[in-house]
Amino acid sequence: MSEARNRRRASYQVLFATLWLTLLVLAVKLWAGWATRSLSLLAESLHTLIDSFSIVLSLSAIASSYRTAGREIWTHDKRETAGVLLLASFLGFSGFSLLILSVQQLETTTQGLESQFPVQISLPLIQLLVVVVAINLCMVWFQRYEARLLENQALQINASHVLKDAWLTVLVCVGLVGVWRGYMWIDPLLAIALVLMTIRSYWRMLNWQLPWLVRQVAIAPEALAQIARQVEGVTHCERIRSKGLVGRQVLVEMSLALHPEFMSAARSIAERVEAAIRERYGAVKVVIYIEGDRPKPDSGGEFIRFRNPSSRRSDPDLN
Repeated sequence: MSEARNRRRASYQVLFATLWLTLLVLAVKLWAGWATRSLSLLAESLHTLIDSFSIVLSLSAIASSYRTAGREIWTHDKRETAGVLLLASFLGFSGFSLLILSVQQLETTTQGLESQFPVQISLPLIQLLVVVVAINLCMVWFQRYEARLLENQALQINASHVLKDAWLTVLVCVGLVGVWRGYMWIDPLLAIALVLMTIRSYWRMLNWQLPWLVRQVAIAPEALAQIARQVEGVTHCERIRSKGLVGRQVLVEMSLALHPEFMSAARSIAERVEAAIRERYGAVKVVIYIEGDRPKPDSGGEFIRFRNPSSRRSDPDLN
C-alpha cells in the first residue's frame, strides 16, 4: 500500500513539474507570436494549451484519493467536464478568429499588397524556438522514463502529446525561416493548417479522457454475472462494478457467493472467473470478494485481489 502511495506521489510530482514547464512554453509562444505578429506561432500555441489541459486532467485523476494509481483507470467529476466544455469554447473562438485573420493576410500577400501587420522574424526568435523544442524533447524523455519506472499510463499519454507539440514547433520554425527569407505567404497558410489540426488534437485528447469524464460503465453487470455463474461453485454474483474502457484497461469489482462445499477452493474459483472475464474482454483488473452461500450486504467476506500478468508491482488499495 505504501509502495502504491509513493508511486502515486511520484507520478503527481512529475506531472506537476511537466505542467509548469508546459505553461512556461505556452507563455513563451504566446509572447513571441504577439511580438512578431506570427499567426502560425499563435495557432501552434493552441496545441500547447490542449496539452496543458490534458496534464491538468491527469493531475486531477492522480490527486483524488478515490481514484486508482499506477496503471490508471480514471474518473472525473463535473468540474473536469465543465473545463472540457470551456476549453472547447475557447478553442472554437480563438481558432475561428485566427482563421479569419490568416485568410485575410493570405489574400493580401498573394495579391502583392503590403500587410498592415507584417510578420517580424529575427534570428533570436528562431533560436528561442529551438530552445523551446529542446525543452519539449527533454520533457518527453523524462516522462517516458518515469512512465516505465512508475508503470504510469498518464505519463506515457502526456509524453506523446508533448512530442507531437515539439514536432509542430519544428514545423513552425521551418515556416518562419521561410518567412524570414521573404516568403510571407507561408505564415498565414501554416496558421490555417495548424488551426484545422487543432480539431484533431482536441479530439485525440478527449479520446483518452472522455470515457472517464462521463463515468460510463465499461461492461454490463448482467454480462459479468453470467460469466461468473458459469464457473462451478458460484451460486450468486452481486455488487458488480466496472469502469475504464474495454480494450485498454478495465477495473472489475464483484462479490461471489460460493456453495459451502466449494469454499476450500475459493481462490481457484476466483482465478477461473478472472480468466473467463479476461478471455472475453482483454486487459482487466479484477477485485473479487468471496462470501458464503447466502451473501449479506454488509458482510466483509474473504478478499482476493488480482493484478495484470504484465504488472510487476502490486495493485494499490481500492477506496
